[in-house]
Amino acid sequence: MARSFVLTGAVLLACGALFSAFVPSPRSSPAVSAPTLSSETAAALSAATLVAPQAAFADEGAVWIPALSAIGAGFAIGLAAIGSGVGQGIASGRCIDGISRQPEVADDLRGVLLLSLAFMESLTIYGLVIALVLLFANPLIK
Repeated sequence: MARSFVLTGAVLLACGALFSAFVPSPRSSPAVSAPTLSSETAAALSAATLVAPQAAFADEGAVWIPALSAIGAGFAIGLAAIGSGVGQGIASGRCIDGISRQPEVADDLRGVLLLSLAFMESLTIYGLVIALVLLFANPLIK
């Protein structure tokens, strides 16, 4: 319980430091200069950097890596499916557009479309394999 409070506090401090570093306040002088970190934000970033790994590996039964692996697996399969679906939709639409313009090349376009759809679907299968490795054969878990 204390570890989650420490990790939550470290993340909030780091987010506050990053927000103040990347969104500088308006300045009255016309000269453009790089934003500087104050000593408090630098200390907060240092503390977050030092505390986060120890919080993740504090004891042998830590659940951070399996939990983050499950989130990563969800992102892997989700992004692979979305990307493949969008690509397949665009390719199919262009193929139908080409067939409607030149019906005599329909067989050639259909063959190329099916081959490209197979390649797009293989990328989704790679995302599924990565997700399954993260869930069931994770190399980060001892």
